[in-house]
Amino acid sequence: MKIKSFLAKPFASYVYKGIRKGMHTAVADQENILKMLIKTGRNTEYGKQQGLGQVGSYNEFRQAVPVLDYEQMRPFIDMIKEGKHNVLWKGRPIYFAKTSGTTSGTKYIPITKDSISNHINSARNALLCYMAETGNSLFANGKMIFLSGSPVLERVSDIPTGRLSGIVNHHIPRYLRTNQLPSYETNCIEDWETKLNRIVDETINKDMTLISGIPPWMQMYFDELNKRTGKKIKDIFPHFSVMVYGGVNFDPYKAKLFDSIGKKVDGIETFPASEGFFAFQDSQEQEGLLLNTDSGIFFEFVPAAEIHDENPTRLSLRDVKVGENYALIINSNAGLWGYNIGDTVKFLSVDPYRLVVTGRTKHFISAFGEHVIGEEVEYSLLKAAEEENIHIREFTVAPFVSEDAGRSYHEWFIEFENKPDNLEAFARKLDDNLRKKNVYYDDLITGNILKPLKLTPVRRNGFIDYMKSIGKLGGQNKVPRLSNDRKIADVLAGFGEG
Repeated sequence: MKIKSFLAKPFASYVYKGIRKGMHTAVADQENILKMLIKTGRNTEYGKQQGLGQVGSYNEFRQAVPVLDYEQMRPFIDMIKEGKHNVLWKGRPIYFAKTSGTTSGTKYIPITKDSISNHINSARNALLCYMAETGNSLFANGKMIFLSGSPVLERVSDIPTGRLSGIVNHHIPRYLRTNQLPSYETNCIEDWETKLNRIVDETINKDMTLISGIPPWMQMYFDELNKRTGKKIKDIFPHFSVMVYGGVNFDPYKAKLFDSIGKKVDGIETFPASEGFFAFQDSQEQEGLLLNTDSGIFFEFVPAAEIHDENPTRLSLRDVKVGENYALIINSNAGLWGYNIGDTVKFLSVDPYRLVVTGRTKHFISAFGEHVIGEEVEYSLLKAAEEENIHIREFTVAPFVSEDAGRSYHEWFIEFENKPDNLEAFARKLDDNLRKKNVYYDDLITGNILKPLKLTPVRRNGFIDYMKSIGKLGGQNKVPRLSNDRKIADVLAGFGEG
């Protein structure tokens, strides 16, 4: 046994025991974090404006602190950019995580001295939990891909600024640096296709044991490796045993990824964002992601149907229920207060608190009152694909609103790895699955308000070409599963098969 895997085992066991202990103190940990946040926040510009000095309970907190989106928080970010201290949190941020917003343009999310450990330690803990539970520590001896955005940081008001993954790259422990691929120089490449080719160049002859990235990126990487060698991934990297992924639901990509690999490998799902590292898969045996309840973030949950209401119901962790769909709201030691991150989640258990990500608050279809969400379309497609042994490369769904009564419908754009023998029959299965999953959609079909869905096949690599055409190919960029308008659909129509 090599030294890294040998030393990692006792540390993994120590961390794992602490995490399991924390499962039973989650509510108390959350209450302590809220007290800490209020205590520090009272002396900030935001805290003074909202009267945090008079807040002593959660009920008083939610009365004082409104639910915000980035646009509503922007004036405070602008104050930080102007050089002011103690605006959202004590002092000034040590970084801005730069990310793209659908309505806000570029967003600058603060990362503070207090919050950086949430990003670093949570990723580490996900790997250590896996190691402690499975006993597999040998991957620590091989080469590992931690794909990141460019680690080159610009300065905004003298604050280092860049993509979160590029910022985190600067904090990878020294003992992992010698295992890390691709090289720093390759990670600095902005053009995705150039970067992908360089990553393949640097890894194709290495002993890769762990590969980390969002599923669409991993599939592109595997495709390029197969194109160059004609081999399955298991034959190129015989010791490859762990995939770390997040950002999108893994299930629609799973069959194709495992087919490309040629064997099943263990997966570790994570739920990171620029605003915080919220949850990670702590067990290979239990479904769902363990909520990060003791890492500087106080979580709130709003019933998803109320997220756009003026005064939505707000729940702390102790009041959530299994099976309910919630919009996730965070308050953190990065200086985010009542912040709607835009994701929806559903708890699978509350002892411990494990959840799944069900979609985005802005990614739904309700052009006709149906409020179809990401979880429902992914389930409907996955069920139909499994029944017919069909592999899906990518897909998205949008409404088509016709001026003629009864002629509107949902349009599904799907890029198949292997196309169904009968597209019409496959479309009927999709439609039936969605009708069973969403009663409002079923009512609209039954009432002849909507036609059954239309399936539009997308040509090979059509989604890649689409993302390239809008300048969002690669990295952490992903295709929205659902849109409530035709902006994506009208462009994708040009990438069809025929």
